[in-house]
Amino acid sequence: MSGRGGRLPMKTRIVMLRLSVGIGAVFGYGCLIAFLYLVASQTYRWFRDGEWTHVGLSEGMRAGLMRCCVKADGGRLADLVHWLDSPVDWLGLHRVFEVVPASLALFLVSIAGNCLLIYSRDRLHQDAR
Repeated sequence: MSGRGGRLPMKTRIVMLRLSVGIGAVFGYGCLIAFLYLVASQTYRWFRDGEWTHVGLSEGMRAGLMRCCVKADGGRLADLVHWLDSPVDWLGLHRVFEVVPASLALFLVSIAGNCLLIYSRDRLHQDAR
């Protein structure tokens, strides 16, 4: 590392902060949209059927991984999907993933992404002064 006090050079710092702003925006707003979609679909089902449909974190992870990432029977993500379907170890963690609502997890990730966005944007504006 070069620069004073072990800090990154200014150009590298600006690039990293801009990258953090982009990642924060994608995670923050993307998860917020997914959260709103999930709650809206659960509300629709509740109005239609009169019963709240629980979508646990494990169900949400399984559905998301199957749609975007897992195409074959090999790899770590396929092993994760298999563990979500039928766990043989880490049974307590699996139970937590079943109980925690996927909407809560999406909302928390959305907050974390927006925190990263705001922090990085503030640092960029501070460096510009």
